Formats: sequence, C-alpha cells, structure tokens
Amino acid sequence: MMDKIQHKIVTKDFFEQQEESLHQRKIVFTNGCFDVLHYGHVHYLAQAKELGDILVVGLNSDASVRRLKGEGRPVNPEHARAYVLAALEMVDYVCLFEEDTPYNLIAAVQPDVLVKGGDYVIDNIVGGDIVKKRNGEVVVLPFVEGFSSTMIIEKSK
Repeated sequence: MMDKIQHKIVTKDFFEQQEESLHQRKIVFTNGCFDVLHYGHVHYLAQAKELGDILVVGLNSDASVRRLKGEGRPVNPEHARAYVLAALEMVDYVCLFEEDTPYNLIAAVQPDVLVKGGDYVIDNIVGGDIVKKRNGEVVVLPFVEGFSSTMIIEKSK
C-alpha cells in the first residue's frame, strides 16, 4: 500500500517527460500549503477532481510555506503533507515546489483546468495565462466556511 501512495508523489520532471499519454485525459491542477489537512481541504479537492480526469496538487515546500505563513509554519513537514495528500483517493499526483508560486510547475504540467479556492479573482490567478493560452479553464471554488489551517492551529493553542 505504501508504494502505491508514494508512487503518486512526483517531481516536476515527471510532467516534463510525459508524452501525450497524460494529456489524452483532462488534467486539473490546484496548489496550496495543506499544512493541517481538514474537511475544507478534502471537500475542495473532491470538487476539483470532478472537473477532470487527473488531479495534480502542487504543494508548497517547507521553505515556501515559511515565507508565506511565517515562522512556526508549516506544522507538518513537506514529506508528511505530501504523503497525506497522496493517500487521498481523489488526488492522482502531488508535486512539491520551492518557489513562492507554482508558475513553473503549472508550465510543466500544462493543465486543462486550473483551480483555486476562496476569494481569488480569476484574472489574478498565477498560471492562468498558461492555461488560457491552451484554451483551458480557470475556476474558483468557494471556501467551506469555518475551516482553515490557521484557525485550527490557533484554536489548538
């Protein structure tokens, strides 16, 4: 079982080396820190998966999370966050990225659908230009109110 989960954690090179076989199906891409996985995350990922055949999750590295969220974050290290995401049935691939944004990873994946959650404005979503250039779709899914990693971390203190 562990090998099956670990097999879903890939590098950017995996997507750069893929031939058309992967792109014969509809690829959905989303990204995030997924520091403390909760109901809101799982609900969001399930909705994202419904938009295509393959769900790729770009995962901020530990250094990237620290730059975005501050010292003390992430709570869970990148290898643990990647493994937990990969164990989810709806997630097909998890790929870590070191940068502050997943732009280079999106360029490598070349998804058909780019998904973000919350109050993003479609025109401001990083990588939207790449997806739109391929006649793909950029989608904003609503957050599930009352769930956030930051809120859970604060509450546990």
